[in-house]
Amino acid sequence: MTMKLKSLALAALTVLGTQPLTLTNVSAADNPVVIKAVGTWGNLTNYSKHEGPFWNALIGEASKGTIIGEIKPMTELGLKGFEIMRLVKNGVFDFAFGLPGYVAAENAVFEGADLSSLTQDIETERKVAEAYFPTMEKNFQEIYNAKLLMLYPFPSQTLWCNAEVNGLADLKGKKIRVYSTSLGDFVEGAGGVSVTVAFGEVIPALEKGVVDCAITGTMSAYKANWQQVATHAYTLRVGWGLAFGAMNLDKWNSMSAEQQATLSAEISSLNERMWAETATEDEVAIACITGGTCEIGEKGAMTLVEPSTEDLKKRDQIASDVILARWAERCGEECAENWNNTVGPILNLEAKAKQ
Repeated sequence: MTMKLKSLALAALTVLGTQPLTLTNVSAADNPVVIKAVGTWGNLTNYSKHEGPFWNALIGEASKGTIIGEIKPMTELGLKGFEIMRLVKNGVFDFAFGLPGYVAAENAVFEGADLSSLTQDIETERKVAEAYFPTMEKNFQEIYNAKLLMLYPFPSQTLWCNAEVNGLADLKGKKIRVYSTSLGDFVEGAGGVSVTVAFGEVIPALEKGVVDCAITGTMSAYKANWQQVATHAYTLRVGWGLAFGAMNLDKWNSMSAEQQATLSAEISSLNERMWAETATEDEVAIACITGGTCEIGEKGAMTLVEPSTEDLKKRDQIASDVILARWAERCGEECAENWNNTVGPILNLEAKAKQ
C-alpha cells in the first residue's frame, strides 16, 4: 500500500471506528459480522435515502443483528472516489459504492456498461447493466479481490455551463469537466477540451473559469447547488452514471451461508429501490434547477437548453464513431468481442477499433 493510501486508510478507519452502534438488537446475534462500508456523495439521494440507511439500520434489522453495517460517504471521509476500490482490496473497507468510471484506470473493461451517449433511456440502461454484469463481476474479482453485488444508476448525465450554450456546436473549444475517459471521448468528439475534476471541486472550477461546463447527473447538480454558479442547463443526455456495490471477497467468504443469503436478498431489494428512484429524478431536478415547479427545495434560475434534432444526430454519430471506437481500442480485441456478444445486440451496435 502506498503512503498516500495508508494515510487515507488511517483517516477512514478513525472516522468509522468512532461511530457508536445504535441497533438495539445486536445482542441477539451470537456472532455478528461487522461490515465497514463507504458510500458515494453524502448530500445526494442515493446515499441519503438508500446507501446510508441500508448499512446503518436496514441490514441489521433484516438480519436480526447477525450483520451490522457502518457506513460513511466518501465526502465525509475525505475521499475522491478514484481510490476506493484499492482501499477495499487492501481491506480498509469491506464494502464500497462507487462509479465504474472511477476504477476504469485499472482496466477499460469497467467502462463497458455505461459508455457515454450509447443508451438514451433507463429501461435500456437496465438491460445493458444486466447483460454486462457477469463481465464486471469477473473483473472485480480478478482485479480487486471483490464480489460485485449490484449495479445501480445515478440520474441522466448532462451538461451544466457558466457560459452561453445553445447547442452542441457551442461546446467546441470549451473546457468541460468529466469524471471518466468515456465522457472525455464525448467532449473531444464534440470539439471540446476534457478536464478531470473531482465532484466536490466543480463549483470553484466553474467560478474560476478552470472549466466552462461540467458533466454530472441532473439531481446531483441540483443537490450540489451548481445552479449558484452555472447559467445554462444543456440537457443533452451523455450517460447514466451507472454505479456499483462491491464487497471484499475475503470478507464475503468469512460470512456464513445464511448471512450471505440474507445480504444478497437485501441488496437485491435495495437495487430495485434505487433503479425506481432514479427513474423519477430527471424531470424533478431539471424543473427545480431551471425555475419550474419545485417541491424539494429552492428554485434555481438556469436557462434550460434542450437539444435539437440535429444535436441528437450528432451525439449519436460521436457515440458510434468516437466513443465506441476509442473504447474498443483501449479495451482490446477480446474485450470488444465480449461486449459485442453481450451489450451489442441490445443497442444494435458493434465495438470496433478504427484501423
